Amino acid sequence: MQSAIPANTSSSQDAVHKQGLAALAIAAVGIVYGDIGTSPLYALQTVFSSEHGINANYGDVLGVLSLVFWSLLIVVSLKFVVFIMRADNKGEGGIMALIALMQRVLAPQAPIRRTFLLLGLFGAALFFGDGIITPAISVLSAVEGLEVGAPGLKTFVIPISIGILVALFFIQRKGTATVGILFGPIMLVWFAILAILGGLEIYRYPAVLHALNPGYAIDFLVHHKIKGFLSLGAVVLTVTGAEALYADMGHFGKTPIRLAWFLFVLPALLLNYFGQGAMMILDPSTAANPFYALSPKWALYPMVGLSTVATVIASQAVISGVFSMTHQATQLGFMPRMNVVHTSARQMGQIYVPVMNWVMMLGVIALIFGFKSSSNLGWAYGLAVTGTIAIDTLLVFAVARGLWKWNWTYILVGATFFLIIDLAFLGANLVKIIDGGWFPLAVGVFMFTLMTTWKRGREILAQRQQAQSIALQPFLAGLASHPPLRVPGTAVFLTTNLDNVPHAMLHNLVHNKVIHETVLFLTVKIKDEPWVDEADRILLDVLGDEFYRVTVNYGFKDGPDLPLALAGVKIRGVALNLMETSFFLSRETLITTAMPGMAPWREKLFVSMARNGSSATAFFHIPTNRVIELGTQVEL
Repeated sequence: MQSAIPANTSSSQDAVHKQGLAALAIAAVGIVYGDIGTSPLYALQTVFSSEHGINANYGDVLGVLSLVFWSLLIVVSLKFVVFIMRADNKGEGGIMALIALMQRVLAPQAPIRRTFLLLGLFGAALFFGDGIITPAISVLSAVEGLEVGAPGLKTFVIPISIGILVALFFIQRKGTATVGILFGPIMLVWFAILAILGGLEIYRYPAVLHALNPGYAIDFLVHHKIKGFLSLGAVVLTVTGAEALYADMGHFGKTPIRLAWFLFVLPALLLNYFGQGAMMILDPSTAANPFYALSPKWALYPMVGLSTVATVIASQAVISGVFSMTHQATQLGFMPRMNVVHTSARQMGQIYVPVMNWVMMLGVIALIFGFKSSSNLGWAYGLAVTGTIAIDTLLVFAVARGLWKWNWTYILVGATFFLIIDLAFLGANLVKIIDGGWFPLAVGVFMFTLMTTWKRGREILAQRQQAQSIALQPFLAGLASHPPLRVPGTAVFLTTNLDNVPHAMLHNLVHNKVIHETVLFLTVKIKDEPWVDEADRILLDVLGDEFYRVTVNYGFKDGPDLPLALAGVKIRGVALNLMETSFFLSRETLITTAMPGMAPWREKLFVSMARNGSSATAFFHIPTNRVIELGTQVEL
């Protein structure tokens, strides 16, 4: 049975053939690389800030540049672009796709499965902290260019940054389809200018290219010991945004993202970082803000304008990523239903989640007022990124063993190699907890608590309801022997378990003493894959006597719309008349008790989340005038 919902089933390769590699690569430059592409604004500035105690002399600059070069080569190029992007879930990437793949290859009862699931959820939770910090540090670092040309403008940096970001959050509800067309060309100009400015400075001092030798990185770490190790907490800022390569894989495909990285983005970034390094060696005073020091004086303010636009684009990509992550977490049962607005009639991936939008806006404003500069924010930034990157490594090697059947030797060697690097970055950032690293960690712990509490609460709720339920088949047999009055029309009873009688039906029968002439028991199932093919959307089972069991399947990136799905259902060869269809839903009133399950505070949190979540009516786009809600009380 097919529904009328067009599932997004086009693969990455189909997209490549339709739009062309060049067009997709340009689009990827605009969306995928906004975050990592704006890192030159603040990365080296943070490394050479007074807090780290690293001087802008010849040896230290070459050591830091060598660390930057090999970090980009190993962490981004080798691990993410070449290796992790192989782990796709029907073309989709991101940590939620890794969680889905991991659950598919590990046995349901295996203890390691739960461990990896919790790790994946914590990595996803850290992404929410990243989603708040990235807009703050990116836009603030761009606007700080004003004080380079005119120190008197320093007092205006924070108000201007907040004004730009507030405007960005306010336009989210209108969608970004129109302005999104400009993202690719603007970021092409941005990376071209990065390359040109850096290349000119390298031409002035070509000896800076000696930093390609990894020996300089090793000498730097050995010479500075603890200070050198701690500086990794700032060096990692050059790879922030690496996870976006993987998360956005489904939008553009592997090949365009890889081409854009190796042929354009990576060379531009390296040229700019090495150009900043060459300039600092020639003039150590430029370490205060090496990015803007690269610009000619006449081009400073246009560069500030372009940087601001680039950071807005980077912020938009992260904000959209948080919306997408929230939607996926909701679909997979880790968060309560939320109001999701689809801002594009043509692209299902463009969504707006009002609650998360305003929470992020308040978080960004608080961060800017609290930290006051991009250098200070750099202390808070790395922890969320390094935590997520390390978790990605663990999950992808679990997939490599379970799905790709890699030899244990390859697994151990590969995981050890990448984890040494990941844990070095993570360890260097852990010492920054007091100075700001607590913020993404606090956001991560908070979101992790919400997701695990919701998941566990739903499991307990299902167990309680199962204990109070009546088996469906014997119930229908009883109705057949003692049939109640059948009234015209179709009744759809939403249920989470098709083997039991929905509570709403029992209440309706007890109070109204009637049953509709056509009855559908409907459940919605979210698959551990991003999209469900149209042909697999609806499964219809005939139970007899005009009772039907209906399963509607969605992927975790699909947008549920039950009326649209049911428009494709035919009963006795005739399509359902939705104007004569009533939807019956159970509204649970949750009561916290001392029964075994969760801690009392978690039960109260779960009840609060359930009360404040979006209703099933709104979430599934059911017309309110076709819905009847019947209450039931459940003790947790």
